[in-house]
Amino acid sequence: MRNLEFGWFIPTRGDTDDYGDPLKVPAGLEMFDRVAIAAENAGFEYMLIPVGHQCWDAWMTGAMMTRKTSRMRMLIAARPSYINPVLLAKMIATFDQLSQGRISINLIAGQSEAENIAEGVRWSKEQRYEIMDEEVSILKALWTQTQPTDWNGKYYTLRKAELVPKPYQKPYPRFYLGGGSGQAAELSAKHSDVHLFWGDTIEQIVTNMKSLRGLAAKHGREHELGFGMRLQIVCREKEKDAWEAADGLVRNVTAERTRYIQTYYAQSVANQRVQELARTMGDLIAPNLWSGLTKARPGAGICIVGDPEQCAGVLQRYIDIGCHSFCLSGYLHDAEAERFHRLVRPILADRNRGRMPQV
Repeated sequence: MRNLEFGWFIPTRGDTDDYGDPLKVPAGLEMFDRVAIAAENAGFEYMLIPVGHQCWDAWMTGAMMTRKTSRMRMLIAARPSYINPVLLAKMIATFDQLSQGRISINLIAGQSEAENIAEGVRWSKEQRYEIMDEEVSILKALWTQTQPTDWNGKYYTLRKAELVPKPYQKPYPRFYLGGGSGQAAELSAKHSDVHLFWGDTIEQIVTNMKSLRGLAAKHGREHELGFGMRLQIVCREKEKDAWEAADGLVRNVTAERTRYIQTYYAQSVANQRVQELARTMGDLIAPNLWSGLTKARPGAGICIVGDPEQCAGVLQRYIDIGCHSFCLSGYLHDAEAERFHRLVRPILADRNRGRMPQV
């Protein structure tokens, strides 16, 4: 049985507790420091750094945050075709050495086709997954081979490539992936240490886990692939206050904003699924599991809402089916990290003794 791990999110485009005013707390070092320090003090083991076009650069932010914290790993995206894989391998290994093992890699093919076009990425989604597969394979080869690396692939050709330094973590940093398509599942089964599902029903997650285990078995990795959840959380000491805070997040969201979310990210299978959940199941897809944030934000918009026992109960249901990694976010991000530590974490630690590190 795997130990439980918890990650937090740093909102590098700005923080808010009202998506009608999405930049209520401006992006910048002051806010980033505050969130990162609060998350580490709350016992979170890694920090997810986003890469959307409105976000500040994840690599620079992650590097800065390792200087403000002492334990958390930075979960930073490797996006296909953005960085030459030899340079990417060097960047990650250098980050890993300088931080003494405080980096993990988030595999993202891109949620928005419009964003990819805007940024000069000419590859289709299917091609991007092929490129990602090659790039990760090259990274692993460069990090582990003692001799110069040759590679003959569809997208890359290397001749006697050498890498200095090698990673601090052995054999290399952990990989996470959160996509919802068939290609994402195939890639995750082949390469990931953790597949992060977005919020969904317990029944659907069980089905998805079974499918991914079958795919991983084809690569001899059925015991290497772990599972987690990417979720939002709004916890207050009283349930009534939690729902009031949740309502405040979307109360001022315009219909135009919701249409933008539904169209700009329409090609993402994972985004299609969360929108489908909101459309077919309404505001609640399960007790204390709210779809309302899908009106305001793309991506993992399913949110746990409730008092400490209710929030812990939702997370425990995912733990009981075999999830061990939880990447969470809440509003404002420094305050919600503290609330999770004070209100929810002790309940989970009591119910899962021996599986959570002491903070």
